[in-house]
Amino acid sequence: MTQSVSAASPVPGTRALRSFVSVPAHVQALREALAFIVINRRLLYAMTRREITSRYAGQALGAMWAIGHPLFQMGLLVFVFGVVFQQRIGGTHELPRDYTIYILSGLSAWLSFSPILSTATTSITGNANLIKQFTFDARVLPVKDVAINAIVWLVSVSLVAFYTLVRDQSLPWTYVLLPVAGILHALTALGCAWALAAIGVFFRDIKDFVVLAATGMVYVLPVVYLPAWVPALFKPIIYLNPFSSLIWVYQDVLYFGRIEHPLAWIVALMFAL
Repeated sequence: MTQSVSAASPVPGTRALRSFVSVPAHVQALREALAFIVINRRLLYAMTRREITSRYAGQALGAMWAIGHPLFQMGLLVFVFGVVFQQRIGGTHELPRDYTIYILSGLSAWLSFSPILSTATTSITGNANLIKQFTFDARVLPVKDVAINAIVWLVSVSLVAFYTLVRDQSLPWTYVLLPVAGILHALTALGCAWALAAIGVFFRDIKDFVVLAATGMVYVLPVVYLPAWVPALFKPIIYLNPFSSLIWVYQDVLYFGRIEHPLAWIVALMFAL
């Protein structure tokens, strides 16, 4: 006998879809996440400090390597694209500052973001003994990864500000929006870290996929080149990438000195939420 399906019966997956597109649901999830961080702030601080000191224990420069690696990458990309390729931009209303500031603006966001993606994939599986032996909330581990890379973010942004001051003798007014960009950055990183940490428990190969993607993404995102330089066939790859919006937010704050990409701010906010 065939049983009729009521029109009011939910289609499989409908509840998950409604939850995904529901703004109140995401706001509630954000409130719970922030409350979790506040409650566990002392544990997070202790674990972050211990991770930084133990990671570079016994090395001559110690924790300086935490900022040495991203500074080397920034210097290398600036040298390759700014010196070897001799790209020259700036001095106009459309592109107010030089090519070095343009590159550093995008790198300050991505170089403090990409390590989170790779480390988050093993944040739970790599601490299996800790989770099994103690009454321990595994959600703390990805948050710790985000907190560690906040140091890289701070150093990178400070470098851009210092270079801008030396070259232009002033900072654009949009630097007042830097905390907003930082919050969007942190929320996006935290969401990605929690998601990848959960996936990494069941799909161990995700680490290698993420490492490859994070390495190549710096050349796919509008970090070292202008979107106008990209052939029309490949422009959708840039404009449909939600991470591009985060890069444009930083470029508005650190390079353009104005809201050049208003839509990017909206997309970055929705993506973070």
